[in-house]
Amino acid sequence: MTDTTLLEQRLASLETRHSELTQAIADPELPKNPKLYKETMQEFGHLEETMAAYTEFRGKKTELQDAHQMAEGEDDPELKAMAAEEIAPLEEEVEKLIQRLKVLLVPRDPLDGKDIIVEIRAGTGGDEASLFVADLYRMYGRYAEARKWKVEVMEASETEAGGFKEIIFSVGGKSVYGNLRYESGVHRVQRVPATESQGRIHTSAVTVAVLPEAEDTDIEIKDADLKIDVYRSSGPGGQSVNTTDSAVRITHLPTGLVVTCQDEKSQIKNKAKALRVLRSRLYEAEEAKKQAERAAARKSQVGSGDRSERIRTYNFPQSRVTDHRINLTLYKLDQVMQGELDEVIDALKVSALEDALKA
Repeated sequence: MTDTTLLEQRLASLETRHSELTQAIADPELPKNPKLYKETMQEFGHLEETMAAYTEFRGKKTELQDAHQMAEGEDDPELKAMAAEEIAPLEEEVEKLIQRLKVLLVPRDPLDGKDIIVEIRAGTGGDEASLFVADLYRMYGRYAEARKWKVEVMEASETEAGGFKEIIFSVGGKSVYGNLRYESGVHRVQRVPATESQGRIHTSAVTVAVLPEAEDTDIEIKDADLKIDVYRSSGPGGQSVNTTDSAVRITHLPTGLVVTCQDEKSQIKNKAKALRVLRSRLYEAEEAKKQAERAAARKSQVGSGDRSERIRTYNFPQSRVTDHRINLTLYKLDQVMQGELDEVIDALKVSALEDALKA
């Protein structure tokens, strides 16, 4: 039995599943179960892409079979020659579709469909690092906007220079974690700061953490495990921006994790946002532990998402972006900073896929 036959058998079974999901979505009772509704829609969305590729594959395969029959059985020399000319390009198209279908059939990580919480923090480099935090926030914001994803700031600590010591924000939409999961790590920037009179290039560093956003059903947090403090919000340089105790600090006693939120004027809203961040950090820690156990025998080529790992360098004088995990260098820094991340993200996905297939 050929690989193509096995592939088509698998696709035929998925076509049956697609039909089942189509019927399930038509059931007016489904939205009454939010968790099942979300899972069903996510699976249906992924299968829609696979089924579209499968339909295209079957069409091209039929065209190729017809061309072969005409080239072998047609009496008219002109028609025979035309059919023979069509065979090579059709074979190329069919092969491309087979490769695409193989990629679509690789089991997706169940976390890929989740929304995320992104934490960007200034590392070494003082004001220049804080300004690059703001640059990365805008870069991800533009990338999200192009995909019609929703971005919401959870917490921001501004600097007088116009940057951020840290900014935490959520991103919601289709396949958000699947696209941005490999952004975790140290991002290094090399450029001449506006305040540098000698024109010397400075190197600064920023850390990015991408956390799959946990739902209430993913992880349980007991009230007894929380210490909640409230205080007055403050702006950059210690400037008071609120005269009420609306800022919230939550300490998770079993782990020692601390989350603060003062972005909203309402104490209730700040508490809700802080709990979202805390839940996602606890969830990520649990998932990282599972991943470490699974990967104990092999080192992931793309990177573990360790925040201490230097993953990318942005060199402004050379207009160069280098992703060190996959040895990818692009000389289009301006476009990347404008949110055009597809080329980098696609290359990371392909590398991760190859790693998964080897495993």
